[in-house]
Amino acid sequence: MAGGLFVLSQVLRSAHRSDLPSFPNQDASGTFGDPSLPSLRIVAVGDSSLTGPGVEELDNIFIRRLVHRWEDRYHVELISLGVGGSKARDVIEGQLEEAVRLRPDIGVVSVCTNDALRGVASKVFRKEFEQIVARLEEAATAVVVIGMGDPGSVPRLPAAIKPYVTRRSGIFDRICVEVSNAHARTLKADSRGIMSTAFWEDRSLFAGDLFHAGDSGHGVFAEASIPVFDAALAMVETKRRRAPRRRESASAAD
Repeated sequence: MAGGLFVLSQVLRSAHRSDLPSFPNQDASGTFGDPSLPSLRIVAVGDSSLTGPGVEELDNIFIRRLVHRWEDRYHVELISLGVGGSKARDVIEGQLEEAVRLRPDIGVVSVCTNDALRGVASKVFRKEFEQIVARLEEAATAVVVIGMGDPGSVPRLPAAIKPYVTRRSGIFDRICVEVSNAHARTLKADSRGIMSTAFWEDRSLFAGDLFHAGDSGHGVFAEASIPVFDAALAMVETKRRRAPRRRESASAAD
């Protein structure tokens, strides 16, 4: 317990340094593509990975990069409910029910890092994360879970706690994997591949605060997330193709 409190104090201290800039959160929400195209609604819940503090161009936030890839085929409505600093409990209390009410085609969950860094017990996180995924899957055709890279690479963190942060982030991302695997329409991005390694190798991927990912860092997030976003879209398209046949079958039965 004492060790965990020490790490938490170091994380909080490094996150509030007067010698480095502080950036505001941003709203990545928007509409993309011709309105005459088929509609596609994406609703995202989570933390600053969605709000992009330190990202200079709004379109460079990873989730916008991803939906721009579809704007030639769909009229995409992106609604980001993310709030910087959120933990899973904050998503449950302040974002989840609105996301469910909006009934997205694709729901996106990008929360984990603050739970791991701020001392939330892994058992508590698992229970809360399960609640988020299960509830969102009730409303969405597909759910995409981003998970957690390796914040041990964050330049602002003291070197002494980086190994601990790396180990803990692996535990929490594994929980995201296990919860996702337990749900048939939930897909998990590979956040322990390039999303983790690139930030150790290239400090320029961070924003000027040396804590959050910058424009190029969000490019790495997007690259790692392409396969699961495309798979989620395929699930939506499959459901839409099958829907008319189900209605025709029902009419025939009448």
